[in-house]
Amino acid sequence: MPDVAGRRLVVLGGGESGVGAAVLGKVKGMDVLLTDSGSIAPRYAAILDQEGIEYEQGGHTMERVLAADIVVKSPGIPPTAPVVKAIVEAGIPVVSEIEFAGRFTDAKMVCITGSNGKTTTTLLTYHILREAGLNVGLAGNVGRSLALQVAREKHDVYVIELSSFQLENMYEFKANVAVLLNITPDHLDRYEYKMQNYVNAKFRIIRNLTPEDAIIFWQDDPVIQAQMKHVVTEAQLYPFSDHRGPQLRAYLDTDDDAVVFDTPETSLRMPRADLSLNGLHNLYNSMAAGLSACLLDIRKEDIRRALSDFEGVEHRLEYVADVDGVRYINDSKATNVNSCWYALESMPSGGGVVLILGGKDKGNDYTEIEPLVREKVKAIVCMGKDNTKLMDFFSGKVPEIVSTHSLDEAVVECRRIASPGDTVLLSPCCASFDLFSSYEDRGRKFKDAVKAMEK
Repeated sequence: MPDVAGRRLVVLGGGESGVGAAVLGKVKGMDVLLTDSGSIAPRYAAILDQEGIEYEQGGHTMERVLAADIVVKSPGIPPTAPVVKAIVEAGIPVVSEIEFAGRFTDAKMVCITGSNGKTTTTLLTYHILREAGLNVGLAGNVGRSLALQVAREKHDVYVIELSSFQLENMYEFKANVAVLLNITPDHLDRYEYKMQNYVNAKFRIIRNLTPEDAIIFWQDDPVIQAQMKHVVTEAQLYPFSDHRGPQLRAYLDTDDDAVVFDTPETSLRMPRADLSLNGLHNLYNSMAAGLSACLLDIRKEDIRRALSDFEGVEHRLEYVADVDGVRYINDSKATNVNSCWYALESMPSGGGVVLILGGKDKGNDYTEIEPLVREKVKAIVCMGKDNTKLMDFFSGKVPEIVSTHSLDEAVVECRRIASPGDTVLLSPCCASFDLFSSYEDRGRKFKDAVKAMEK
């Protein structure tokens, strides 16, 4: 563990990760300043006050910032931000909260990334390990700040969901188990609209791996396949797929529709019907989580039980209610096109889906979902400040398409269009920030609007 007492730490951003990093720095004896260009939420300000950590909001005192020995940058702040550019030009190291926290713990790290499915896989992995009796922490994009847990608790294992933003400023950090679920275009506005830049960020998860470590990955993802050809690693490889194949560590045996885990640690098979999560994407998520558990020597009875009793993730294909014979599904977490593809793939055929799309477009290409839309969708309800791109792309490809500019308006249109037996699916393909504060806010307001119709 490094001796950092007396060194100057500046933390950019006063959210979950930033406040956690500031607390850890204080615990380790560092001189800490947290600075945020916006406002700090009262609950985080209260923690900083309680810990006696100096902070500022509404702007940065650059003289103080540029006096830092090290800067921890919150993941939402892009590298193009003027304050970050100034820090880099001054030669001051900029690291992520995960990188910073990793320097002060020797716990095992199960790290999960992917354009889609990473929250479900992270929570499922955590569920398996916790139910098996491990002293396990949950961190990253879900759970609490890793740095705060390292400062205040001691876990033997952490399960960490990592976005590409969090991976950008990780250098010495090492996973013991690195999971790559899939890579499809997302956040390209952050990466100069260059897909390879985004891929490079995702693949930072396999940095520094040793022969004792493992990479779990979806064998059939074309982007991962292509990138793995250029990867030189000592780590063990644990690919998975929905079909049999050489060297696969998890696969679907279509002869009896059983999920098979075939690893040096564990040999396990269970009927696919016993998995608690349905859909092709959740098959992959279950395989990745199961393989992670195998690598940590969890008993196969515990793996089987946990895979069969896990409850799903809020805002991810979440059943809301049945109103007038119509099913309402909240998939607000589908903030990119590929995530919506998975949602549509799990819907029944026959053209009974009313699909709600729209929000802040991140450079989306909707051609990926067009075949499923033509096969399964009877109407598209666009919900956003500007629906022009969606209306232009899907007009003439579905029987009906309408433009709305609020959640209430969208729900009214869905109710008008849907017939008994149909499904209304909120799977927007887009970020939420045009009309909502977050995808969680969008999903909860959708659920409230649907439940209000039940009354």
